[in-house]
Amino acid sequence: METERFIGIDLAWAHGGTRARPNETGVAAVDRSGVVLECGWTRGLEETMSWLARTAADGSALAFVDAPLVVDNPAGQRPCEREVGQRYGRWKVSANSTNQSSPRLAGVLLREGLEESGWVYDDGRGGPPTGGTVMSECYPYTTLVGAHELGYDQERPTYKRRPARVPTAQWRAVRAAECDRLIARMAGLATADPPLLLASHPVSRRLLDEPSPQQAADYKHREDLIDALLCAWTAALWSRHGPARCQVLGADSPAPPGRAPTIIAPARPEQRRGGE
Repeated sequence: METERFIGIDLAWAHGGTRARPNETGVAAVDRSGVVLECGWTRGLEETMSWLARTAADGSALAFVDAPLVVDNPAGQRPCEREVGQRYGRWKVSANSTNQSSPRLAGVLLREGLEESGWVYDDGRGGPPTGGTVMSECYPYTTLVGAHELGYDQERPTYKRRPARVPTAQWRAVRAAECDRLIARMAGLATADPPLLLASHPVSRRLLDEPSPQQAADYKHREDLIDALLCAWTAALWSRHGPARCQVLGADSPAPPGRAPTIIAPARPEQRRGGE
């Protein structure tokens, strides 16, 4: 049975105490034709897992999560995170370090909770799954610079972190304009293989119809949804093209099959190991 539904989760990594209101998690689901079936936001792991249970109710879904799902290193940086910098550093893409002492491991808790409900973690080393409810880890920045369809041939878009060349007073306006350019490029995925049809759902369509806000909280709200949609499209790309378009960072892990801490990342030829 082929995977019918591709899900993106831009997970809030922190899972603070009972007094802290969880940050928003962006969520999105698309079908094989690129139609956005569901998208929006959740708060907290319980709400996110409930959303996943509803969205993957047909039993055939591949979820790509932007958060560390398997963390087996006591200290330092996971090899897959180190490889992000090695393969994509020229495009100004790197990854935060995660280990078992890290305070923000909501992804590990999400994986464990989903596994208890029947989901399967897959590290990608055996190629794309062909059915069931499966989750893997991804990183949207590698999609932005690794998928040629988006056109970021030289460096990542500056829709998140302020470059040193941009004065602080100008940053919010510059960031909003850059986000609008990113959304325009994502709209071009309507004719890609696989496609992504932003206009097919009222929530994602607002990305096209409304300019990006400058106020910090409103902007982060939009950014979380954008990253969730990028995760969902990356899952569809992996399912459709497998290793021909993507690489598995951390594939050399000695972990048992299916259990390695990996990141599945779209890749141009020059971003692969040994690439020029």
